[in-house]
Amino acid sequence: MAETDIRPTNFIRQIIDKDLQAGLHKQIHTRFPPEPNGYLHIGHAKSICLNFGIAQDYQGTCNLRFDDTNPDKEDIDYVNSIKNDVHWLGFEWEGDARYSSNYFDQLHAYATELIEKGLAYVDFSTQEAMREMRGTLTQPGQNSPYRDTSVEQNLEEFSKMTAGEYAEGQCVLRAKIDMTSAFMCMRDPVIYRVKFAHHHQTGDKWCVYPMYDFTHCISDAIEGITHSLCTLEFQDNRRLYDWVIDNIDIQSQPRQYEFSRLNLEFTVLSKRKLIQLVEEEHVSGWDDPRMPTIAGLRRRGYTADSVREFCKRIGVTKMDNMVEMGMLEACIRDDLNENANRAMAVLSPVKVVIENYPEDQVEQLSAANHPNDESKGTRSIPFTQEVLIEADDFREQANKKFKRLVLGKEVRLRNAYVIKAERVEKNEEGEVTTIFCSYDPDTLGKDPADGRKVKGVIHWVSASKALPAEIRLYDRLFTTPNPAAEENFVDCINPDSLVVKNGWVEPSLLEAEINQTVQFERTGYFCKDKDSTESKLVFNRTVGLRDTWAKIGD
Repeated sequence: MAETDIRPTNFIRQIIDKDLQAGLHKQIHTRFPPEPNGYLHIGHAKSICLNFGIAQDYQGTCNLRFDDTNPDKEDIDYVNSIKNDVHWLGFEWEGDARYSSNYFDQLHAYATELIEKGLAYVDFSTQEAMREMRGTLTQPGQNSPYRDTSVEQNLEEFSKMTAGEYAEGQCVLRAKIDMTSAFMCMRDPVIYRVKFAHHHQTGDKWCVYPMYDFTHCISDAIEGITHSLCTLEFQDNRRLYDWVIDNIDIQSQPRQYEFSRLNLEFTVLSKRKLIQLVEEEHVSGWDDPRMPTIAGLRRRGYTADSVREFCKRIGVTKMDNMVEMGMLEACIRDDLNENANRAMAVLSPVKVVIENYPEDQVEQLSAANHPNDESKGTRSIPFTQEVLIEADDFREQANKKFKRLVLGKEVRLRNAYVIKAERVEKNEEGEVTTIFCSYDPDTLGKDPADGRKVKGVIHWVSASKALPAEIRLYDRLFTTPNPAAEENFVDCINPDSLVVKNGWVEPSLLEAEINQTVQFERTGYFCKDKDSTESKLVFNRTVGLRDTWAKIGD
């Protein structure tokens, strides 16, 4: 077995191993339970890889279940995007996608059961009064004046809630647990509220909706989930989940285990903050390539393999930590260095005229699509008298460390000839606009015949045959490693997180597929964007060839 194929281990897998050895379960059954109120982000990818990966490795099953208990904030577009993201990452869920709304009848019955057992009551207190009675972390809560209402009256009031006889906010159904508990979630939490909202799955059938904490654990139990995996912020809530399951007539009793959520430098992973970025138009949408959403990463050129590898490298622990953005970028560099085809593009062009090359000649040169993989084949690149090179690749004078084109010296054009800069033409500002060169016709694919050494190699495109392209240079969205810790995180948005250049690319890139990533030689990795047309291609920078931010931090 190759080293990369070794099954990862962590405390959750160790628990599962012990459970199987003890005979507690015959088959492992996990689930991925997103709320359909936004697009998934890289943190969700960690959970997807964990839940689906465990199911795969233990020959078990994993459900995709939408915890859709808040129709005001949910949308079918989010449902579809989540399904697409899970598929893109390479996973399949067991059977059809499930919804907590599938269980609304059962959830309502379980809420009624709690009322009948004297463990739930309808509370008509205002939200402000409930907040005051709840107490603080250092002070116990106070019982609601409605807490001792009779079972019969509570059943009647809950029936009226369900029939739509009470307005939103007029009353709620609360679990009767312990207002003096040290855990705030156990102080008679709300389990049902009135909400007149159209639901994307159930339509207008309901005007009362269960709360997430009540729904989540029961849905797990209904589906026979063996190991319910959550992030650490749900650790205290486990007490509430256990209380609910212990006090209703249901056979399955899932066990919950918590792991640390992903914190990634130079971004935010709070859904509330991501929604703010979208709604305030700091970004172009959920799939903006600067967003840490899976859709944004995909549009930027990240591959499913690189995201899965990142999730594998960061591991699963109970310790909160901040993961360096460089680790995610290293994963995509490693992937694309091995798998991405090469091409040439010029982002800041200056014209080169090769005076001794035939003026009307168009020569088709052959170039390997990948320097280390012959199976990827070759492509044809048109070579003409006039070519474009990067302005930074030329200097009138330079020291010996500068291995590119210098006036009076030679350099090799990638996959083409050796040229020598003879003279330049400048504009009124003194900027070089044209470099006049000569070429050695006997240097195509070989060194000069007289044995002289030409050390520099630069990339180029034909001035007449290259295609115009909008080059979007994406960078990190924030200037500080932990924007969520700032008083106003949007103040830390990097003003240079998107720089647009009008460049030129070799004609072969017209055939590239949308979302296909290629290496622009000597420049970085770029992905063909969905905004591309035949008349104007658009490429997004995925990542540079090396980590420039690491140098900045030194």
